[in-house]
Amino acid sequence: MGASKVSGCAVRCRAMAEFYPWIKAVHIIAVIAWMAGLLYLPRLFVYHCQAEPGSDKSETFKIMERRLFRAIMDPAMAVVWITGPMLVYFGGFWADPWFWAKGFFIVVLTIAHHAFGRWRKHFDADANTRSEKFYRIANEVPTLAMIAIVVLVVVKPFQ
Repeated sequence: MGASKVSGCAVRCRAMAEFYPWIKAVHIIAVIAWMAGLLYLPRLFVYHCQAEPGSDKSETFKIMERRLFRAIMDPAMAVVWITGPMLVYFGGFWADPWFWAKGFFIVVLTIAHHAFGRWRKHFDADANTRSEKFYRIANEVPTLAMIAIVVLVVVKPFQ
């Protein structure tokens, strides 16, 4: 792919043109990993609610939740937050209204990520006070934000 055209985007820096598709690929991979965690961790919380605190089942969920959060979700979110602004800058999207709407939903996902991290620590300390229903509802937040983001990125409304 040449320096003059990268996925139809007006790339601000010709030197970055050859790296733009690679940055985009890394970004998409990180988004997929992050979303997998954001969609799965609350489901684990639902199942963890069903386990007796201190039981073998509960201890297994603690390990699964910790590994998912620390080994997949945290690094993936960091990569998303590093590569995303690079794509926006070099792709020239700062002035596009759809981008700012997408940004709102990325902040929602980031807040959900940190809330899930706090809730994971509550489970880890056998101190969860929330119900299965709460986590079932919380599980919908990343789903709805993901739908909004995909629509905004693909359709690019408000132009």
